[in-house]
Amino acid sequence: MTTHIARLDSRALIRVSGPDARPFLHNLLTQDVETLAAGDLRFGALLSPPGRLLFDLFLWGEADGVVLDAAADRREALLQRLSMYKLRARVTVEADDRPVLACWPDIAGGFTADPRAPGLGGRRCGGGIDANATEADWQGHRLALGVPDPALDAPSDKAYPIEADFDLLNGIDFQKGCFVGQETTSRMKRRGAIKTRMLPIAFDGPPPASGAEVLNGDLRAGEVLSGRDGAAMALLRLDRLDGSLTVDGRPVEVRWPMWMERPA
Repeated sequence: MTTHIARLDSRALIRVSGPDARPFLHNLLTQDVETLAAGDLRFGALLSPPGRLLFDLFLWGEADGVVLDAAADRREALLQRLSMYKLRARVTVEADDRPVLACWPDIAGGFTADPRAPGLGGRRCGGGIDANATEADWQGHRLALGVPDPALDAPSDKAYPIEADFDLLNGIDFQKGCFVGQETTSRMKRRGAIKTRMLPIAFDGPPPASGAEVLNGDLRAGEVLSGRDGAAMALLRLDRLDGSLTVDGRPVEVRWPMWMERPA
């Protein structure tokens, strides 16, 4: 089986270094950063104080700091946000211009396993490896496994991380203590107040427009987020998925990912 390698130009890097780098990020992000060893890769996010998703992140541990893998078109906003939080922390926050690459279905040498779900493959920051696939190929692989891409699927400061399945994709450490937006996030998980989730849908033909309504009869069941021919990610109400679903009059089917347990 061919191992595909693609450069992800939609992603960009930020390096956080200095004596306080790990505790600084640990107090902000949904993921445990203090135990992030050199060579480790974890998935997490920076939330707004009310608990909405601002930035989805991969965290790379390095000997003298942490590298954040974020959406390229949001890197400047993330730099500004981190600088705002820095205050007296002994950290340096700067852009890192190395590329981000993904490989799949196998994990090639020099890549680290994607921590979100089995089958996604691996990630790498830094070049020196030739690509034999496109980012569109990678996005198709991700979508086939039913894994959301918050940078594409979550309107800024609108979705909660649990709606984007972060709790099921190893994106939130509920044991680590405080982080920005922790109170709302922990309450949603603790109370089981999860009414909507991002789920893949399948259909015939081109993808519906972003924001198109998913209907269960006459009832709104959610909305389409992003997609390609035959498949899309949608934000769906879990209590309105039984029965026939349509978008723009076309039948659609929810494709439950293998890594997600279907609600009873």
